[in-house]
Amino acid sequence: MKIKPLATALCAALAASCWAVPAAAANNFPERAVTLVVPFAPGGSVDIAARLISEAWGRALGQSVIVENRAGASGNIGMAAVARAQPNGYTLAINTMSLAINPALFKDMPFDTTKDLRSVGTVGTSQHVLTVTNALPVANVSELLSYVRARPANELSFGSAGTGSTFHMAAELFKSVSKTQILHVPYKGGGPAMVDTISGQVQMSFPVLSAAKPQVDGKKLRALGVTGTTRSPLLPDVPTIAESGLPGYEFNTWFVVSAPAGTPQAVIDTLNTKLAEALQSPALKARMQQEGFDPLISTPAKTDDMVAAEMTRWAGVVKDAGIQAN
Repeated sequence: MKIKPLATALCAALAASCWAVPAAAANNFPERAVTLVVPFAPGGSVDIAARLISEAWGRALGQSVIVENRAGASGNIGMAAVARAQPNGYTLAINTMSLAINPALFKDMPFDTTKDLRSVGTVGTSQHVLTVTNALPVANVSELLSYVRARPANELSFGSAGTGSTFHMAAELFKSVSKTQILHVPYKGGGPAMVDTISGQVQMSFPVLSAAKPQVDGKKLRALGVTGTTRSPLLPDVPTIAESGLPGYEFNTWFVVSAPAGTPQAVIDTLNTKLAEALQSPALKARMQQEGFDPLISTPAKTDDMVAAEMTRWAGVVKDAGIQAN
């Protein structure tokens, strides 16, 4: 009869000790370097965003933030690795809108965006630019739409960085709002899509602002409009697509940091607070704006809500356009 109370006490002590270790670790977080996984190849907008914030964020945390590229399957390989990582705050991911687009695009996702991940916070936003080959006889969006509508469906084409990429979604939204039919030509990255737009293999593309600027400044591509609601200081003479001939059009790429589900709230809060501190640094803000990014600070809960809303939004776009992963 005396064994039961002893066993109960031992179990209680064991349970308490199991909870004490994570709590202590959370209170002392971080005690070593944090890995920030970029689920795409080096050189893209997500990679640039990660490398822009890593140093300042590391200083704020008091530990290094190491950027690691794990590309493949439109970001799913790297994100799945983070979703399966230990939920201790030391393995995180940075991603863009593919986080919200891929669940509608892929039939067999290797992770559940809402169940297996939780948001740490936002990093920023970036515009894209509607660019056309110089051989196309149009000077603005209104002229482009008239040119497209005067020709058979899908006679003109646009290049993208791949099916489901932000390049692709910016164009699909353009087609949806303008009610036009333009052929999608996916490439293995934004660079090849821009090269073929320059050469005229495709007539247009929607590269991210920082990548498009050198080609526009060098007169290799003609910029008809930026995708946001305001002009960009990087291309101040380029109007928005809305003011250039397609009212109601708006597209901004966003960047968020995610952690594995089950990461302690104290760790999430520390990561979010220090990320916000880094993003408020005048030096980092200036560097981001030079690269075409606008810093954006948000709470983990609001970021989760944004991702969920975007998943619903893009599921509708993917379904209506009949987009399938290739």
